[in-house]
Amino acid sequence: MGLTRRSFIRRAGAGVLLAGSTSMLRVAAPPAGYGPLVDDPKGLLALPEGFTYEIVSEAGVTSLETGEPTPRNHDGTGAFPGPGGGTVLVLNHEIREGAGTDLAVPHLDGLVYDPGAAGGCTVVTADAAGRRVGDRVAIAGTSTNCAGGVTPWHTWLTCEETEARAGERGYERDHGYVFEVDPFDRAALVDPRPVKALGRYSHEALAVDPGTGQIYLTEDASGPNGLVYRWTPPAGLRVGRGVLRGLGDTDGVLAAMRCTDEGGGHVDDLSRAGAPGTTYAVEWVEVPDRDAREESVRKQFDDGRVTRAHKLEGAWWGHGGAYIVSSYSGGGSPGSHRGQVWFYDPQRSTFTLRLRFTGEDDGADGPDNISVSPYGGVIVAEDGGGTNHLVAAAEDGTTFQVARSERGGEFTGPVFSADGRVLFANLQVPGTMFAITGPWG
Repeated sequence: MGLTRRSFIRRAGAGVLLAGSTSMLRVAAPPAGYGPLVDDPKGLLALPEGFTYEIVSEAGVTSLETGEPTPRNHDGTGAFPGPGGGTVLVLNHEIREGAGTDLAVPHLDGLVYDPGAAGGCTVVTADAAGRRVGDRVAIAGTSTNCAGGVTPWHTWLTCEETEARAGERGYERDHGYVFEVDPFDRAALVDPRPVKALGRYSHEALAVDPGTGQIYLTEDASGPNGLVYRWTPPAGLRVGRGVLRGLGDTDGVLAAMRCTDEGGGHVDDLSRAGAPGTTYAVEWVEVPDRDAREESVRKQFDDGRVTRAHKLEGAWWGHGGAYIVSSYSGGGSPGSHRGQVWFYDPQRSTFTLRLRFTGEDDGADGPDNISVSPYGGVIVAEDGGGTNHLVAAAEDGTTFQVARSERGGEFTGPVFSADGRVLFANLQVPGTMFAITGPWG
């Protein structure tokens, strides 16, 4: 699924509909892609014939360079080219509890934001074949590090999916921020500070426009449902390595998405869209108080001023725009945790529904993390109600399963190495990172 405006629609056994230029077909097809998944005798990952995996990081089993066990709850992941053709990965640990919980991210001198929080990120190094080389703490004392996004200058922006204040859960500082993690410069990790210009809310993921420096962010929240945001840098500022750390709390413009349909009518919730190919016009409404000092950011807008969605999840930049995952469809009704993949085109200011999970056939539902594949499509991690998969959507519109979790739990953080030889992906609980190799193409 290059997710371009080609006249294609095809469904291939993953319970997914895809958008074409003029029409939509629903055609049952046999398993496609790399062939059927083969049961794993170890009971971990089912993969196609000819594919294998290595465990790169495992909570409580592998160890950090300082001797502590690898923390738990593996989630969003960014991958960067490493020495000798290897890969350096920044791995989120989505730990919501306060300090002292089991398998927390160790609090190392100089790397702690809040002594009362247990989440954070580790930096994992793998060789060219995906084999484990090392693992270390990058940031500690953050909370609920869910997803995030890679930057064009090769850093990772880790997102806190919480709005917890100091005094809650034993926290000593406010949470709900984005932090920049440099996987290569250890000095840049010292004294972590939030990028407050990007707002304080239940951050999920983000995507950075390499041309403009604008950042698109998702919010996983309800009561009311969350929003899609865009941060625009101050005029004349070129965003790059180290720049975000130096921003003022209100630098740039943080705004929320408002969509209108072809008739100019306001779209209150993304789940209303049922047909792939649905395209909305987009405008951006500035956030009054991005640090949410008096009221949560999403509550600062009347429903008629913004477009909401229940469980806004993954985001990734590719093909000239931002892919955004909304994990519900069908008007937000009960049992509608099927999900959608949208594409924001910044040149046209349009938001197009490119893929909708239907829950049919094998029951695919609950799309979450997403990344763009070097082979022209995208990889989506399932966090659904049944068996979870990594689902690929290829350039020609075919969708197919890449992996199946044999022990339950959600997939997180699928991302390819720079050379496309290795797909790294995690099972969140208790926390395992896999390096999957095989005849990719």
